[in-house]
Amino acid sequence: MSIQQSAPGRAALSGKTVAVVHPAWHSCGTHQVIASQIRAYKKLGARVISIALMDDVTPSISRGERWKNYRLHSRDLAADERYESSATIADLFKTALLKDGWLPLIHGDHATWLVELMKRAPLPEKLDTVAIDLIHANHFFVMPFVERMREGRRIPVVLDTHDIQARQYELRNRAGFSIPPHVRYNSMLAVELEWLGRADLCVHLNSEEYATFGQLLPHSRHALIYPSIAPVRAGANGVQAIFVAANNAANYISVRWFLKYIVPHAPEMSISIFGDIADGVKKRDRPLYEKHCSLFRGRIADIESAYADAAIVLLPTREGHGLSIKTMEALSSGLPIVATSKAFRGMEIDSSRLRNVYIADDASEFAAAMLKCRATIERNDTAAGDTRALYDEEYSLERFARRLGDVACKLMASARHTPLDAGHRKSATGAWTDPARRRSPADRSSRATCDEKPIRRKNPHH
Repeated sequence: MSIQQSAPGRAALSGKTVAVVHPAWHSCGTHQVIASQIRAYKKLGARVISIALMDDVTPSISRGERWKNYRLHSRDLAADERYESSATIADLFKTALLKDGWLPLIHGDHATWLVELMKRAPLPEKLDTVAIDLIHANHFFVMPFVERMREGRRIPVVLDTHDIQARQYELRNRAGFSIPPHVRYNSMLAVELEWLGRADLCVHLNSEEYATFGQLLPHSRHALIYPSIAPVRAGANGVQAIFVAANNAANYISVRWFLKYIVPHAPEMSISIFGDIADGVKKRDRPLYEKHCSLFRGRIADIESAYADAAIVLLPTREGHGLSIKTMEALSSGLPIVATSKAFRGMEIDSSRLRNVYIADDASEFAAAMLKCRATIERNDTAAGDTRALYDEEYSLERFARRLGDVACKLMASARHTPLDAGHRKSATGAWTDPARRRSPADRSSRATCDEKPIRRKNPHH
């Protein structure tokens, strides 16, 4: 009996409610993973709630330009109900947020700042925590909010780490500004680990970080689950070599290397760089941006518009942690790929077996691979099936849903639920929900269809 269809005619999580708690981010890899989590749980038959938490103070909950921008660019989240919460500007003065969060932040401590923000983000007034059977949290810093959600009740929590965030903060501090004494990497990592350890299961989407977290948190449960993303459809007869990048520190380092050391070796290539990384290059190195401004196409409304005229996908990755969503997109397109080995980090892929993938870690070799790839395309001698077949085998929504369904069923089977405290009250915040899609009382009482097998703690390296 499969996990996904554990009883005749019924999906594995039929009658269950899953709350996906996540940062209010859009147009990035994390957002795509969150969108896939929601699709996967719905495929398993669950009712899914999205709870978006802003990673900064806002004028008021659910109001302001950042919330408006988030809603505009997150319409792909197919949740049955959507809620929002955040700390507010008033919290800087009414609470100890200024001392406990902002002061560490100006020394580069993003970990403490985000945790302190989430401690002050109130639970949505209309959020029915009694109905929630499983919480799927994204990133360690949402855990203070999650712990208030399950106060007085044993709701199991799956926590997607995405990557070692302390490394991302260290990169951000190298490219940004902070005042001495500068926070140390180990201090931010300690904050991260403290909150990760509170989850029932830590899910990792990169094999390297799965192993690392297994060593750092040996008494926690760990699982390696590669996410899925919606496949990208490439246009026919494209002519561009494309590079897609959001504006972050790791991508800036990669784009800078590409522009300074690779582009001069391939002047005849037709290249387009998509995404708001243009803003990052313009801000950090304006002369470099102006020299290559003709290559930048800016932010795009949907990823397929970048692939519409693509012939080659470029992944000149020099920095980055977690799983590269850009790499997964490229694989799904079936187009030839020119990449550094770091673009395939933590994926356990032997890229030498993919006939339409060219790996080069040296700048001149990367440029030469671009030219070789173009010549192969002109001879109509590509093997587009290799990368798409790999995507279908390893990163499909069906495979992702099966893995999530497996761990969800085992966690819920082993969880011991206790009644909510009668005096528990939730603070007010805005809720963004479609009442027509709320679950009925009959649905709430429907019986689980998971196989009743408790989850067991395993050696994290197996």
